[in-house]
Amino acid sequence: MYTDLPADQLEAYGGSQTDPAGFDAFWKQTAQEAQAHSLGLILEPVETVLSTVDVWDVTFNGYAGEPIRAWLRVPRGSGGPLPGVVQFVGYGGGRGDAHENLFWASSGFAHLQMDTRGQGAGWSKGATPDASGSAGPQGPGVMTRGITDPHTYYYRRLFTDAVRAVEALRSLEMVDPARCAAVGGSQGGAAALAAAALAPGLSAVVAYVPFLSDLPRAVQVTDAYPYREVRDYLAVHRGQAEQVMETLQYFDAVNFARRARVPALISVGLMDEVTPPSTVYAAYNNYAGPKELLVWPYNGHEGGGIEDEVAAVRFLRRVFGT
Repeated sequence: MYTDLPADQLEAYGGSQTDPAGFDAFWKQTAQEAQAHSLGLILEPVETVLSTVDVWDVTFNGYAGEPIRAWLRVPRGSGGPLPGVVQFVGYGGGRGDAHENLFWASSGFAHLQMDTRGQGAGWSKGATPDASGSAGPQGPGVMTRGITDPHTYYYRRLFTDAVRAVEALRSLEMVDPARCAAVGGSQGGAAALAAAALAPGLSAVVAYVPFLSDLPRAVQVTDAYPYREVRDYLAVHRGQAEQVMETLQYFDAVNFARRARVPALISVGLMDEVTPPSTVYAAYNNYAGPKELLVWPYNGHEGGGIEDEVAAVRFLRRVFGT
């Protein structure tokens, strides 16, 4: 059922998140630290039972030069540079199995699916540890890992991995670096929006029901996890609310949307209890580049499902001129 703002208020809602003065300097420093390490890109062919898609096991250096795993899937026998998609995964999931998620390669794209450090035991398996995981108390999950300081917060590492994944995709000989997009749903949608703001050379972004948007509102208006992790943490660490909210400013999809300029396709489910619709609208309404919104009135966190993905392919073909 509808539990958020009425439709007319959603369309005008600008969000409650503050844009901190140090945001750009923080991410510039983070990028410089990451670039001090070589990309270290390694591709190893994977033997599969597939007859239409080739798969490589990929490793590249992400945050702090730590190795991040990924799958690269491409249509078998394709010639010439391909348009590329780097995909980021939802909360709790990892890159999964080499035989899974064949949609993008089957649609004619070089598809790099990044593993999610420290996740991959919730619904899709992963293979990348969070080697730089910060010390200190945290709730179950990763939402509160290092949350008292932007420099130690988990999503600093994950979003840096995402930026380096874009670099890895664009460096591949089989990929046209002028036709590369970031794609993701939920947590992956937030990572895609972060990449749209931070990754040089990206051409487009697709974010399904993006998580981590308008965080001050999100942690107060939904009882669902993962946002509930922050509330649970603050219910115990009662004196840290201001400190935590200051940290979250640097990782809010709203603030990345304010800085992104590439064409964007964003989707929202108006019955979403995990990422409340108003938080998605906050990211969309603040997005600084050309943008389109897919609205699913009777869907929750699944958004448009396969229809989101089909719309994304059509959107990218239009943006790329293919």
